[in-house]
Amino acid sequence: MDMRAAPSLESPLVEPAPATLAAALMQSRQTILPKRLVAPGPDAEQLGMIFHAAATAPDHGQLLPWRFVLVPQAARGRLADVFGAALIARDAQATPEQVAQACEKAYRSPLLLLVVVDGQRGDAEIDLPERIVSAGCAVQNLLLMATALGFGSALTSGKALKSTGLRALFGLAEGEQALCFVSIGTAQSRKPARLRPTPPDFVTRLCADGAAPDSFHPP
Repeated sequence: MDMRAAPSLESPLVEPAPATLAAALMQSRQTILPKRLVAPGPDAEQLGMIFHAAATAPDHGQLLPWRFVLVPQAARGRLADVFGAALIARDAQATPEQVAQACEKAYRSPLLLLVVVDGQRGDAEIDLPERIVSAGCAVQNLLLMATALGFGSALTSGKALKSTGLRALFGLAEGEQALCFVSIGTAQSRKPARLRPTPPDFVTRLCADGAAPDSFHPP
């Protein structure tokens, strides 16, 4: 099994703590645009590891309210037709070049997955936002495993996700919606690591005395 690009550690002679490994892995993940993802993609064993990682996501009520649909190379032409038709439906004045660009997106990256969430499956008391959170956790786990295996990855969306043609192509049921595409492959090039937000940027603390929440500064 190819374990390329394992997370870098300061001292290879000292076995790192699990938390150190986890932090290194999460910090090394970055979005690589699908047009920069080339072959090889994950092999069968690696793909199994990626999907098993997704299966560890939190799932209230064990609904399994999400699923992934593989789009193999042999089916990319069908997806390209959907992308082109969706653009024309939105913009009847789209040029042939613009339609061709929309279609070409279906062929990017060696591994392409559609993420689908089901808003009706199982317990009706578990509402859609909670189901989407579960799907998001599954996607993040999947991305982190792909990163651990040395692959680049990206999430992409777009108006075509809501098109009737895409719903028909993937056989989406009434309560299902397409969330995004996941692309995975070998990174042809990478950008410099972006500056990540720090906890004070997104964490506040509820005050016991009724004052407005204040900022949180971890040690």
